[in-house]
Amino acid sequence: MQVCQQEGRVLVTLDLDFADIRAYPPESCPGLIVLRLARQDVNTIKTVLARLLLLLETEPLESRLWIVDETSVRIRDEG
Repeated sequence: MQVCQQEGRVLVTLDLDFADIRAYPPESCPGLIVLRLARQDVNTIKTVLARLLLLLETEPLESRLWIVDETSVRIRDEG
């Protein structure tokens, strides 16, 4: 997380601990995407990431937490 903060990079992870906004507030990093997937195989991850790329065209990611599953995206704003 520290490297992402220093380099202005978004963190994409399968680690559900990062969905805890008390431990990782959205405003503490450039953006955080937590993949909450029942299946974590390569094809599922690629499909979800392709859907996210389309969403990035209309939704800002900066200082936000995106929690993504196979069918939906929940977005938590800073503060």
